[in-house]
Amino acid sequence: MLVTDDLLLYYKRCRRRAFLDIYGDFSQQDKEQDFILKLRQDSFAHRQAVLAIAPHTSPKYPHRDWEAGAKATLELMQQGVERISQAVLLMQTADGITLLSRPDLLVKQPGESIFGDWMYVPTSIKLGRRPKPEYQIVAAFSAQLLATVQRAIPRTAHLILRRHDSFTVQLERWLPLMQEVLTECLETLLQEEAPEVFISRQRCSLCHWYSSCYAIAQSQKHISLLPGVTPSRYRDLQALGVTTVESLAETTISTLEPAIGSEIASDLVLQAQSTVQKRALLRERHYPILGDVGNSNGLTAKSFININSLPTASVELYFDIEAEPDLQLDYLLGVLVIDRRNQTEVFHPLLAEHPSDEATIWQQFLDLVWLYPNAPIFHFSDYEVETVKRLAKLYGTPFQEIRPLLPRFVDVHQRVMSAVTLPVESYSLKHLARWLGFEWRDAGVTGSQCVCLYDKWLKTGDRSLLDLIQRYNEDDCRATYHLKKWLVSFLQDTMGDTHNEE
Repeated sequence: MLVTDDLLLYYKRCRRRAFLDIYGDFSQQDKEQDFILKLRQDSFAHRQAVLAIAPHTSPKYPHRDWEAGAKATLELMQQGVERISQAVLLMQTADGITLLSRPDLLVKQPGESIFGDWMYVPTSIKLGRRPKPEYQIVAAFSAQLLATVQRAIPRTAHLILRRHDSFTVQLERWLPLMQEVLTECLETLLQEEAPEVFISRQRCSLCHWYSSCYAIAQSQKHISLLPGVTPSRYRDLQALGVTTVESLAETTISTLEPAIGSEIASDLVLQAQSTVQKRALLRERHYPILGDVGNSNGLTAKSFININSLPTASVELYFDIEAEPDLQLDYLLGVLVIDRRNQTEVFHPLLAEHPSDEATIWQQFLDLVWLYPNAPIFHFSDYEVETVKRLAKLYGTPFQEIRPLLPRFVDVHQRVMSAVTLPVESYSLKHLARWLGFEWRDAGVTGSQCVCLYDKWLKTGDRSLLDLIQRYNEDDCRATYHLKKWLVSFLQDTMGDTHNEE
């Protein structure tokens, strides 16, 4: 068995993935997503850019002949080469398992080792923006294998992250943690059965085993499909004997409270009840204030101050953004104008066909929203508001022009989360809108795929790619509109029934 630093990284994220990567039926893997291919290409380009900063030497050996690679690496270390790229470090465990690490860079430093008065320190080059625990675990893994080769363990390892930010890994802390993870990983890989399925949307969505695991979770009605059930909370629930959605729906808050707190317990039980009953349930702790303004003047700014307000106006704007994070570019500012006075629905795709056009579409956005100075601006999540602030700062928009704009923003996601519990697996826009019967015109397109489509547009000039992105963005705006209309109707009906009962 070969355990690599990549396998250890994936184990830290998901025990089941590491097991399937060795024993799984590869025919059940998902087709590699365009976004994953882009990440791999970006990661390679980032690594090459970092390595190009200073001269380095790579060991020469036949493809995937790791023993030859380790021998060639050792020879370079014995020669005292200053910087060794793509080194190969091998170690055999007592169980006959081979541990393999391929640090991006070994840097020569003063010290004592079997080579003389120098030693090497490992450096990992990662595309991430922050020093994630799994990155530091892998850096410590490289340091441990390096120590067996040079008979001296470095005190630190290094990470070079996106934008060439450098981070020091304190091995005194991370080596013991790495050894715990490695021991658990080896124990898992020596078992006969794969670890239990656990679906975590954020971590699972890009995994090539996702469809396979998700099908199993659905067939089992696994409790991890319930929003709010994190791995740590699942362990707490297991300890209490609560392992199904049905049992959670029947559990009292007081039973769960000592382990997970009263508020989380209340949310989880309500979520389970909504799922079992297959219907929306009102969160009784939060009664949003409904503002219904049908006159030509729309809403005043004061109407938006209450964070629980959900206004309805004669003109409403629905706002969604498509961005390219690597370019720090917001290239599409989509605005759907719902004009109840004229009974029109008009979508405005403010598109930067080239990165230099961002300033232009930003001004177009401001011109558009100020055509309707009293219209609320609905959006889903806080990204849109943060982007408005960023663009205003970037392009020197006077504060007096932005200050009256900000109170007009209404986060529909926040309103949903504070007002209702729904029988969905996720409170993402797609899950919520699809539960309500809304469908995107291009079913296979995602936000991450739009990043790839825009990159392809910049390279090829194929306008059909922009058309696809614009349709996706418009559907996001319309999905937000659909969700907001439903929420207003549900709250009016539910609260009306409540008042009638009283």
